[in-house]
Amino acid sequence: MPLIMGMSVLLACQFLGEMVARGLTLPVPGPVFGMVILLVGLLVMGRVPTGLRMAGEGLLRYLTLLFVPAGVGLMVHFALIGRDLWSILVTLMVSTGLTLAVTAWVLDRLNRRRGGEGQ
Repeated sequence: MPLIMGMSVLLACQFLGEMVARGLTLPVPGPVFGMVILLVGLLVMGRVPTGLRMAGEGLLRYLTLLFVPAGVGLMVHFALIGRDLWSILVTLMVSTGLTLAVTAWVLDRLNRRRGGEGQ
């Protein structure tokens, strides 16, 4: 029963995220809003319920299967990707560098706030 409740919570958050994304007509996928709703709920609750933990761990076991559609898409659209290869590579490099820089900056700020400047 806890597993069913955990999956229900995950699906409810995704559904609410879809409703928010479509209702506000924002160019952000509904599951992103769903993850934010789930995060807020978990922060308010202060812990991860057992059923939700079981559902999450069960999904993570089969995470590699979720990459199959992406791999098929790469093979099917190989010519299209080849035409825009340089744009894709530059975008990947810049976004990765920016993500690393922002993550390092946030980590540095959090470390200083905790008093770990000398570490």
